[in-house]
Amino acid sequence: MSDLENQSVDLDRSLSGYDYELPTELIAQNPAIPRDSSRLMVINSPETGKEKDALNYVFRDLSELLKPGDLLVMNNTKVIPARLYGRKPTGAEVEVLLLEERQHNCWLALVKPGKYFKLGTEIIFNGNNLALDGELTATVIDRDDATGGRLLQFDLPEDVSLVQVLGKFGEIPLPPYITTSSAADEQYQTVYAQAQGAIAAPTAGLHFTPELLQKLRDRDINQAFVTLHVGVGTFRPVEVEDVTSHQMHSEWIEVSNETVEKIRATKATGGRIIAVGTTVVRALEGASQFGDLQPHVGKVNLFIYPGYQWQVVEGLITNFHLPRSSLLMLVSALIGRQRLLKIYQQAIASQYRFYSFGDAMLILPEATQ
Repeated sequence: MSDLENQSVDLDRSLSGYDYELPTELIAQNPAIPRDSSRLMVINSPETGKEKDALNYVFRDLSELLKPGDLLVMNNTKVIPARLYGRKPTGAEVEVLLLEERQHNCWLALVKPGKYFKLGTEIIFNGNNLALDGELTATVIDRDDATGGRLLQFDLPEDVSLVQVLGKFGEIPLPPYITTSSAADEQYQTVYAQAQGAIAAPTAGLHFTPELLQKLRDRDINQAFVTLHVGVGTFRPVEVEDVTSHQMHSEWIEVSNETVEKIRATKATGGRIIAVGTTVVRALEGASQFGDLQPHVGKVNLFIYPGYQWQVVEGLITNFHLPRSSLLMLVSALIGRQRLLKIYQQAIASQYRFYSFGDAMLILPEATQ
């Protein structure tokens, strides 16, 4: 291996190798209307060394870019109103971001200001509608060193789940880089969202409309679903320079027998498996870590970066991701870090919109060869 190749491999494993500069005006604050009018950058051939490595489309063109017999796999998780505002009995205001349920009505949460949340601290949440009577209370029962969060036990009747009442007390949490959005809550949900439990949307799926999904079905481009409840593992920053030592936080997934059978049937007939979003990638690849893809319900903490040996996924629809993020590393594992950063520079030059409400990229299987 040459010195240049060695240097490239080193950067593949180094946090600094995943940096890029993004003008703040390209961070999308609102989604495209209609959803499928967002732009779509298409990567459809192996790297050639030419300056241009991508073609520009609109997302609704997707049905013409895929082939009959292909299978789109989507994440049907639904974002819950996970951000709550409350107070201590002293009157001090607090903010809580729910991460995941550990036991019945006992949730891991990030809290602000964190250092003042000692064991036994009580938090009182008022309804977000002044017409509502009553309040919700929770008690800090433990801390979580992995996240710096707290375990909150919510005081509810045994037969009532916190998720059932969250709509009265919480709000949909948008990412911190979305600061001036006027988007309605439903615009931060996919049109096929069903399984409640995520604290962030699987954003590659936000571009689909019911009409586009039907158009895809009409062209024999099939659809299957997994569930991955997007949690802290998705957006927690990589903080170690040697990315191989980064530990992903576990996330709950369900890959059903029906989806596994659809994937097997698609591959058997020469169709291609196209993941809609990095969460689908982690679910499918996570469920195949112990051999062939099998139905799986439980937690995975798969971290994908260059050098990863792909098991299931052949193509990917994804948004544009933050610098130094595990998501950027995952996409780099599919087409190469240097190539991806060049494509990002093309996207910036072409004024693509970035991050959760931004535009999308389609990496076709032929581009990964």
